Amino acid sequence: MPRIAANAIELHYESFGSASAPAILLIMGLGAQMTRWNIELCDLLVQRGFRVIRFDNRDCGLSTLCDGQGLPDIGAALRGGSLFALPYTLDTMAADCIGLLDALDIDTAHLVGASMGGAIAQIIAARFPERTLSLTSIMSSSGNPLLPPPAPAAALSLFAPLPVALDRKTIVNDAIARFMAVASPGHPTAPEDLQTMFGKEYDRSFYPQGVARQLGAFIANGDRRPLLRRITCPTVVLHGKNDPLIKLACGEDVANNVPDAQLRVVEGMGHDFPVALTETFADAICRAAARSAR
Repeated sequence: MPRIAANAIELHYESFGSASAPAILLIMGLGAQMTRWNIELCDLLVQRGFRVIRFDNRDCGLSTLCDGQGLPDIGAALRGGSLFALPYTLDTMAADCIGLLDALDIDTAHLVGASMGGAIAQIIAARFPERTLSLTSIMSSSGNPLLPPPAPAAALSLFAPLPVALDRKTIVNDAIARFMAVASPGHPTAPEDLQTMFGKEYDRSFYPQGVARQLGAFIANGDRRPLLRRITCPTVVLHGKNDPLIKLACGEDVANNVPDAQLRVVEGMGHDFPVALTETFADAICRAAARSAR
C-alpha cells in the first residue's frame, strides 16, 4: 500500500483489481481511515468488474498529516462564530482526489463517498464533471441549514472531548461507545469485531488533531444545494432509515437537489458500514455505474 504525491501532499492508497477496469474511487468520511471501506466491499466490487481505489484523506491515517497548521475553534463555530486556523477546505480535499486520479493516470472514475466523503464526492461531481462517471452519495447531506440536527447522543459521539488517558484500551473503548451511538440497529456488529476494528485503527494511526481540522472544513463548507443542482452524472443516494447522526431527511435533500438522482433507503441502517450490508452498498454503487454506461 504505497503513498503517492497528489495536490502537494502525499496520499496513502490501495488499489484492487485490474488497472484496465473502470475505476471506483472510495472517499471516506470524517476522521475515518481508508480501512473503514472493508475488504469485503472492495473484493465484491472487483468481482463485478471494477478497479477499486481506497485511500486515507489528508490529515488522517498514513497520508500527510497537517502538523503545525493550527486547530479550528469548533466550539465557536457551533455557537455561530467564525472558524480560525482553517488550513484546508472540502474543496482542497476534493482537489486531493483529483490529484490522486491524475497520479494514477485515471481519466474518469465512479465516485463513492460516505458522510463527509459524500460531500467531497458531491463537490467533485459538480466541479469536475469531465472526471466523473457516476456518484454514489452514502449517508451524507446537502448542507442545508434547515435540515434536522443529529440526535443528542449522536451529536455527543461526534463532539464530546476525548478521554484524559490516551492509551490503547481507553481509546478503543471510547471509540466503541461513540460508534454504538450511531450504529445500525438492524444490522449490529459483534462486540469482538468492534474491538478488533478499532484496535487495528489505533495501531495504524491515532491522530485526533486531524479530525478537528477535517471537522472544521466540513462545518465551513456550508450549503451545497446550488452545487448539487449542477451535477449531471448518474447519481444514487443511499441512506439509512435509522441514521441518528445525518438523518434520513438529509439524504432525501441530496436526492431532491441532484437532477434525476435515485434515492435508496435502507431499513435498520444507521451511520456505519455493517458487513451484513455489503451487498446493499455494492448494489447501489453498481446501479449508479450501470446508469452511466447507457
